[in-house]
Amino acid sequence: MPLAHHYRSLLHRLPTLAVNADQIQTLYSAASFKQRLLELIAHAQRRIYLVALYLQDDEAGREILTALYEAKQARPELDICLFVDFHRAQRGLIGHKGQGGNHKMYQAFADRYRQPINIYGVPVKGREVLGVLHLKGFVFDDTLLYSGASLNDIYLHQNERYRFDRYHQFNDATLADTMVDYMRRLFIDNAAVPSLLAATIPSARQLRTVIRQFKPQMKRLQYQFSDQHRQTGQVSVTPLAGLGKRGNRLNRTIRTLLRSAEQQAFICTPYFNLPKPLAKDVRTLLKKGVRVTLVIGDKTANDFYIAPDEPFRTIGGLPYLYETNLRRFARTHQTSIYQGKLNIMLWRHERNSYHLKGILVDNDLAMVTGNNLNPRAWGLDLENGLLLQDPEQLLQPMFEEEKNNILQYCQRIEHFSEIEEVTDYPLPVQKLLKRVQRTRANVLLKRLL
Repeated sequence: MPLAHHYRSLLHRLPTLAVNADQIQTLYSAASFKQRLLELIAHAQRRIYLVALYLQDDEAGREILTALYEAKQARPELDICLFVDFHRAQRGLIGHKGQGGNHKMYQAFADRYRQPINIYGVPVKGREVLGVLHLKGFVFDDTLLYSGASLNDIYLHQNERYRFDRYHQFNDATLADTMVDYMRRLFIDNAAVPSLLAATIPSARQLRTVIRQFKPQMKRLQYQFSDQHRQTGQVSVTPLAGLGKRGNRLNRTIRTLLRSAEQQAFICTPYFNLPKPLAKDVRTLLKKGVRVTLVIGDKTANDFYIAPDEPFRTIGGLPYLYETNLRRFARTHQTSIYQGKLNIMLWRHERNSYHLKGILVDNDLAMVTGNNLNPRAWGLDLENGLLLQDPEQLLQPMFEEEKNNILQYCQRIEHFSEIEEVTDYPLPVQKLLKRVQRTRANVLLKRLL
């Protein structure tokens, strides 16, 4: 397969860090992720740098923030920085009227403790709907804990329900330094990135000019490190960042990774709404006979799903919109499903939700990322990821175990008719989807979701 070899050669040309394979670990549940987070906070000696979409004002969020402050009081020399999305930090959860922003909790904690930590709001765009901070990665001294999860009750399985994600730990000083260096160069002392602990936080309108200047910085800036050659027992790791459709190095590498597949590609995405380039790449792989597995959350495992017996809100139409995309895709590729070339796996476990992202190719390539592989991630949000090249297949047993862990609550779609169609949906959903279709708003929604 000459083309696949060509794309593999492009991946081989990327600068890499050499990380010992035995220093890479996978966690398999939200509960173990939370436990590891608290352990790493408690044992950090020099630095803690966290970047996430949000740290929520709820039981789990307060527990994490308390742990950070307690660590700072015990070791004042600890350098602790938390970076969250500027807009998301100043509003409540969607559908929860009257709920204040998380910044109020941050300020209350700051008043309570003598030794301060730093909490910054990062405005990727002037409005949240046009793009958010979607970078991932928590650094504790020389350890990187990477997940697509944010920090709140459901992501950390605080109570009965959890939101399933992927969780990977890398113990490597150079990789940790590289991640911290990027955050410091892009965010620290940047006029567009205010402290969320200030008595008066500037509004997005007041920051409009500096946010406009910040955008090209985010597009241009990349992780900086000296290229290292992999030795026996090591894996090549390339950190990547990207914003926007043009010149986006992360997007380009994701496409190159997919097109390098020779036998199989395993793709996780929580919301089935692939960007056109990725949808094209998947079709090409199927034509070439590559076995493609798509692991997607069932609509009932979507963040915004509302049970039929609960009051309906407009946001509850999103899971159904994604499902109509999936049904259309499955119908188009029914022959590949019959042939076993395409495996559509729907994840569903009781009342829990699904938030997995990432790509595994053959037995030697992987992308660990928070990128949802949808048009919003592709063009609007600031994203990152880690490309892993593992020619010795040292991580293959670990990833195989991770795949089995993911698939234990999955059901394979044998025929597109197993997926509900619009006429099967509750009446409020049918009305909403018909209105969206009639006004052609679905074209805009696909770009923003």
